[in-house]
Amino acid sequence: MSKKVINQNTNYVSELLSSIDSNFTFDENPINRLMNDNNNLKKDNYLNKIDKEKELSELKLQINSINDCNLKDNSKKIVLGDGNINSSIMLVGEAPGAEEDYIGETFLGEVGDLLKKMLNAINIKKENIYSTYAVNFRPPEDRKPTPIEIKRYSQFLQKQISIIQPKIIILMGSTAMESLTGLNSKISMERGKWKEVIVKNTSYNVIITFNPSYLLRVPENKKHSWEDLKMIKQKIVDLKLNI
Repeated sequence: MSKKVINQNTNYVSELLSSIDSNFTFDENPINRLMNDNNNLKKDNYLNKIDKEKELSELKLQINSINDCNLKDNSKKIVLGDGNINSSIMLVGEAPGAEEDYIGETFLGEVGDLLKKMLNAINIKKENIYSTYAVNFRPPEDRKPTPIEIKRYSQFLQKQISIIQPKIIILMGSTAMESLTGLNSKISMERGKWKEVIVKNTSYNVIITFNPSYLLRVPENKKHSWEDLKMIKQKIVDLKLNI
């Protein structure tokens, strides 16, 4: 007479699951943890974007609420910034021009066309980075902002940097340079060098280069900008950034 072998462990597990009224579903297929990680990352990026959009909206209201500002009083629109707010690259220009003031976006017209060509040369699309200005309103007759104006708006630029949290900051023009670094020397002496700038206890990789509007007036300096662009491209590779 043969004996029937009973798996006591199987019975125990079955009784345990029944006792807790489980609705578990067992599947022999392995769990795709990589897919779950990607989904979690997408969710985190989405929530992070919402937080950033809220903070940028609050910052925009704050800038719009300032009083006794000649720049604001003579402008049509505030130009806070545009592009990918989750980008690792933040580009800071000097101040809006006539077209930017009218539309409310950054780097338009001939200046924008040249900037796109410069970025395309290192395989970057403008819409994939975040662009802003050191001063958010157009100066009358496109004059250079005064040191007092630059200092006044620098606090807003720092707040914007803290919101975006880029890995690389590109300062285009002397106004952007002075706003973030405090330097008021000739830009030709400072461009093409990586600097470390601390904003609200966070360190950022910063490089200074010529503004596209300047290059339209002085095209012979495009060769220097190309050297700066190659340095930016190399830094992107070194930091393993996906732009």
